[in-house]
Amino acid sequence: MPARPNREPALSVRPDDPVRAAAARPDSGRLAWVDVAKGLCIILVVMMHATLGTGEAMGGEGALHHVVAFAKPFRIPDFFLLSGLFVGRVVDRDWRLFADRRIVHFAYFYGLWLVIQSAAKYGQVTEGGGIGAFLAHLAHGLVEPYSTLWFIYLLAVFSVAVKLLRRLPWPLLLAGAVLLQSLPIETGSTLVDEFCARFVYFVGGFLFAPRIFALADAARARAGLALLGLCAWALAEGALAFTPSGVAGYPTLASLPGVSLVLGAAGALAIVAGAVLLTRAGGPVTAALRTCGERSIVIYLAFFLPMAATRTALVRTGLVDDVGVVSALVTLAAVVVPLGIERLVRHTPARFLFRRPAAFHIAGERPGAAQPLGRVRSA
Repeated sequence: MPARPNREPALSVRPDDPVRAAAARPDSGRLAWVDVAKGLCIILVVMMHATLGTGEAMGGEGALHHVVAFAKPFRIPDFFLLSGLFVGRVVDRDWRLFADRRIVHFAYFYGLWLVIQSAAKYGQVTEGGGIGAFLAHLAHGLVEPYSTLWFIYLLAVFSVAVKLLRRLPWPLLLAGAVLLQSLPIETGSTLVDEFCARFVYFVGGFLFAPRIFALADAARARAGLALLGLCAWALAEGALAFTPSGVAGYPTLASLPGVSLVLGAAGALAIVAGAVLLTRAGGPVTAALRTCGERSIVIYLAFFLPMAATRTALVRTGLVDDVGVVSALVTLAAVVVPLGIERLVRHTPARFLFRRPAAFHIAGERPGAAQPLGRVRSA
């Protein structure tokens, strides 16, 4: 039976509470592995978009298509599980403070980047309809998440749902989320469909946070055993992710109801263990992953422009004809360029792209709160 999230004031830290203890120590190994895990996830997400788009543009598949297929069952579940780990710190705060941290925060960046992404695709979204069609598109984007921004939208929705439902007995809350994920719900609405498919992982992060941190501690203490476990998981994941199911509507065994839930959860925990081992080992790769994780949402918001530009340039010039190599180059550009842009604008008026201005806080800024979106981990 998972421990319920603590109901103490958020500034109180008990030594037996790994969630609050980790959040209270910004340089702790625990937060380091969270950032490394997020870095792994954001790279896999960007790789998926870059690889599938490149394959379609070049009319073929490359080596990264296999990586994308392998990661499909867990790359988004892990992101939501990690996002749910710290929601317990603010879920019992008053609605004003909670809304500032978990609703207005994400709403600001969603609205801003909805305009930016839509403007970049003006001709596509208006279909010749002019400014009226553009405004109608933006209005629709307020109730139906647009393009890749659905993840940002759902973070706010999931946070509100957990706050409203937190008083339910935990088995009932978890069972309801499992049921939603297991049912073949396809309404055509991104908001509804993704809510049903992903809510269970956010709830899992919220309910099982102490045990997930305990798993991280165990992996750190028993690195050899953790590595063996990761190898066993990878073999099972690969077998299920690449084996056709033979069932209409479910292309692989990994996509079958029940199996997809187990693989999503197992893969998320595997990423946790893998991130802990990488953090324990250190090195430049781990440092790069942590940097990506600290600014994962920065990358998520801005990757689409450099991705599209790099893919178009490489495909049109024909300098490289290998789909896998082009996919890797597009992925690299889509990850690195947003980080570079964020660094360039960090101390300029354009920092509003990645930092929420004080005018958009409804509960007052905390000391040091003017930080990049990607650094907001625990509140």
